[in-house]
Amino acid sequence: MEVEKKKKRFELRGNLSILMGLVVLCVFFSITSDKFLSAGNLVNMLLQVTNIGIIAIGGLFIILTGGIDLSAGSMTALVGLLMAGFCVDNGFPVFISILLGFAAGIGMGFINGLSVTKLRLSPFIVTLAMQSMLRGLGNVYSMGTTIYGMPESFNFVGGGVIRIFNWEIPFPVILLIALFIIGHFVLSKTVFGHQVYAVGGNREAAFLAGINVKRVEMTTYVIAAVLTSVAALVLTGRLAAALPTAAEGLEFSAISAIVIGGGSLSGGKGNMLGTFIGVLIIGVLNNGLNLLNISPFWSKFAQGLIIFVAVLIDAINQRRAQDRA
Repeated sequence: MEVEKKKKRFELRGNLSILMGLVVLCVFFSITSDKFLSAGNLVNMLLQVTNIGIIAIGGLFIILTGGIDLSAGSMTALVGLLMAGFCVDNGFPVFISILLGFAAGIGMGFINGLSVTKLRLSPFIVTLAMQSMLRGLGNVYSMGTTIYGMPESFNFVGGGVIRIFNWEIPFPVILLIALFIIGHFVLSKTVFGHQVYAVGGNREAAFLAGINVKRVEMTTYVIAAVLTSVAALVLTGRLAAALPTAAEGLEFSAISAIVIGGGSLSGGKGNMLGTFIGVLIIGVLNNGLNLLNISPFWSKFAQGLIIFVAVLIDAINQRRAQDRA
């Protein structure tokens, strides 16, 4: 019980530190640009990071176990192409097209998980290979062309708007927040969530405690694939088209959000609130620099610098913890 309390206090301090960084960024951009705090710009900023956030939720589950998924961007593009293709080219109903796309995405996640758990291959190498293969399959399936012409009902998830009182809020933003809440509940309030942390913290101890380590790892890759499929539906609906080049680099932005939010690539450390703040930091940074007419290349540099500092701080903290032990 005391260990659990210390862990929660440590997470709270970490989240507050990350939140302070977000506040500093918001104050800076609100001073340098009079458009930053406008309601339209803030909603647009949230809309821009929707796909990053959805993929980051699934990515956090994997990273907490000590794994990684570099195939999420390619999977997003391929699943989006399949959904759109089933609907437009094959004439399937919208619901069936989406269902088949999700089935394909889950299958891809299952292959990732199987390769890591049963074949005992490196998650980095496996998902890097899948990244290339899935991107290639997307180009083969679409013949390198864009698929468009889906009905409005297909595009609603990515482009729909929900009216709450007098506010019109994009449906993807509502979906993102709902998924983060569900993800937080699963990680913090369920047995499976505790098992994920246990596997990432110490695999051998988790195994000796009776946890089916391989099953937990497999489940995290399937969860990530489901969320990647959701991101595919959102992105395709928002663009009203499926592109074989869509979502390039999206997995790196999601991993960046997780690391900025306090997640450790060695596993066992991170939480949904910190990841959500990390997603917002990326969104604020990209949006603010764009408002200041600064080259997007500098945005990538700044994002990489923040990741470097976050990883450096995590490494220093781990060394200190080892020295105390």
